[in-house]
Amino acid sequence: MASYRFSASVISRKSGRSATAAAAYRAAAHIECDRYGEAHDYRLKQCVRHAEIMAPDNAPDWMRDRAALWNAVEIAERRGDAQLAREIQLSLPHELNDEQRLELARAFVVEQFVARGMIADLAIHAPGRDGDDRNHHAHVMLTMRELTGEGFGKKNRSWNDRQLLEQWREEWAHHQNRTFERLGINAEVTHESYADRGIDREPEQHMGPAAAGMSRKGHKSRIAEENDTVRKRNADRAENHRKAMLVN
Repeated sequence: MASYRFSASVISRKSGRSATAAAAYRAAAHIECDRYGEAHDYRLKQCVRHAEIMAPDNAPDWMRDRAALWNAVEIAERRGDAQLAREIQLSLPHELNDEQRLELARAFVVEQFVARGMIADLAIHAPGRDGDDRNHHAHVMLTMRELTGEGFGKKNRSWNDRQLLEQWREEWAHHQNRTFERLGINAEVTHESYADRGIDREPEQHMGPAAAGMSRKGHKSRIAEENDTVRKRNADRAENHRKAMLVN
């Protein structure tokens, strides 16, 4: 079973974040934030392999400019605790090459997000120098308001629906598996949890770049220690199942 990851979160002011800073970091770009009068410059960031704005046909041309887009989002949101953008993180199969990973990510983003009226800021990251060398992944920042003429209208609450989130998770697995089949690659992913598949096993937490870097240097992070504990419990489960089979 190949590696699968789809996670969704919201970038909000309540947690002290800004859309302009998040977009600049993910795309290794320079963005001047009009709301806060700050400059976010991440052009020296090394791991970004590709970044682009993907927008519906009815989006005005200026929204395809990263700085203009996310500054407009900041202006449209007046509340101090406003939700600014949705972020989707996708693991990209290490079994593919860079071109194939880009094609896969683009197809999924267009079908599931852009076709619904969202503007997507796609950034593809290569594995970090101190992390897992299979950790190819994509960050997708999504607008949360409908497009109206030359600007943004109301927030589309239907995009927050839990069933839609589950649909996205399932579709991401389908997109990868269809790609594997088309390319003749012997790999498969699933969006289902261990519990959904009837497997008596605890999942481990995703190791981000900070935790992976600590492990590489011989230091234990909280996540690494908790994953060690989970692996021990899973090994005990497997041994108990083996003994039960021998008895039967």
